[in-house]
Amino acid sequence: MPHDKMALVGFMQAQNCSNFPGSWRHPDARRDFLTPDYYQSVGKTLERGKFQLLFFDDRLAMPDIYGADHFTAVENGIRVVKMDPITILATIGAATKSIGIGGTLSTSYFEPFHIARQFSTLDHMTKGRAAWNVVTSLNDSEAMNMGRRQSVGHDERYDRADEFMDVVLGHWNAWAEDSLILDRQTGRFADGDKVKRLDHQGKYFSSRGPFTVPRTPQNHPVIIQAGQSGRGREFALRWGELIFAIFPNLSFAQKAYAEMLAEANRQGRETDSFRIASLVYPIVAPTQAEAEDKAALIEDLTKPIDSLALLSEVLNFDFATKQINEPFSDEELTNLSGLLAIRDRVLSLSGKKNPTVADFIKYSARGTIKEAPNFVGTAIQVADGLEEWFRGGACDGFVIGASHIPGTYNDFVDYVVPELQKRELHQADYVGKTLRENLGFPGYRIAKRS
Repeated sequence: MPHDKMALVGFMQAQNCSNFPGSWRHPDARRDFLTPDYYQSVGKTLERGKFQLLFFDDRLAMPDIYGADHFTAVENGIRVVKMDPITILATIGAATKSIGIGGTLSTSYFEPFHIARQFSTLDHMTKGRAAWNVVTSLNDSEAMNMGRRQSVGHDERYDRADEFMDVVLGHWNAWAEDSLILDRQTGRFADGDKVKRLDHQGKYFSSRGPFTVPRTPQNHPVIIQAGQSGRGREFALRWGELIFAIFPNLSFAQKAYAEMLAEANRQGRETDSFRIASLVYPIVAPTQAEAEDKAALIEDLTKPIDSLALLSEVLNFDFATKQINEPFSDEELTNLSGLLAIRDRVLSLSGKKNPTVADFIKYSARGTIKEAPNFVGTAIQVADGLEEWFRGGACDGFVIGASHIPGTYNDFVDYVVPELQKRELHQADYVGKTLRENLGFPGYRIAKRS
């Protein structure tokens, strides 16, 4: 195991619900999701629990592909409010001192210079706690919101993103660590020889420079990625430092984790230069019976439309065009785009060459907390499950999904974190000042690649 302490990541959305779309229906869920206190309070709670990172996922459109209309998603509150996560990160950063804060911006619709400057600035303003989740936007709704007619094909999105990363990292490396002088006597602000112009001219991007933000406390923000399909996994292991994954069970996770380490080895990556964190939904209470009652309540919050709307969104295909027990044709499966790891998961778990809509709902578990493993029980039982995964070669840490806010995070920090700390599986305090240090790779810096 490359790391002796697990990474803990709080999974957030700048929206009306958590990653679980039914969370807003929970009787104890906060309703003030349009206020700064909502997000700052979560940041403070997770910092109290010594989480390494609070991370925001994002998309550039609401899920309006099902039925070719937004009405159903809006009526049911299926992730339809999507605010700018970077603004919220700055708000959380001002209210916390140590926890890392990460956000999503797409390589599909922004310029590399823009993203490089935004996250460098955030890293300075948080004294080295920023992380960028690199995504390639996956559906036509996002494309149309951003002035395009349709999304780019799956593999080409990653080809384009490879060049995007070269440009961003090139800008981040423009200022040498000792370039600033600030000598009032001589009048020299910085060493001009230690600030380099990029002059990038590539297939997809051109960007001259020089970059306008000096080297940040972490050298550059931590890179997050979540690619799990063939081309996506290659991209994730090439660039990612913190890699998010959704593994349905322990045996699946162990196999996928070993495959990801093998891909990293093929690319020449050192295993201590990245961490793989798996999404889980913990439901914890003082007794197992109470935890099971909580889980039953949460399961009742789910509606079938949640799965259908989110499957349509993530696979860029209108599931309303097929009957519930109608199989997908070979051509339809081949032409699915978006997050193809979901298609591959359904094919693997169902054992069917041509799964039906019902199979996609069941085996993807999209829109439910069954999409990822549930750890239900007392603090000891939940910690036992996390320890089995962590020590059993399934992951290097966990992305904690919230069945509702603030209850999930309050319970996890109050009950589970002390048990993990007692077992020396989670940090008792922050070991450094920067996110990079607290994740366990303070000296690592991704080199620009040709």
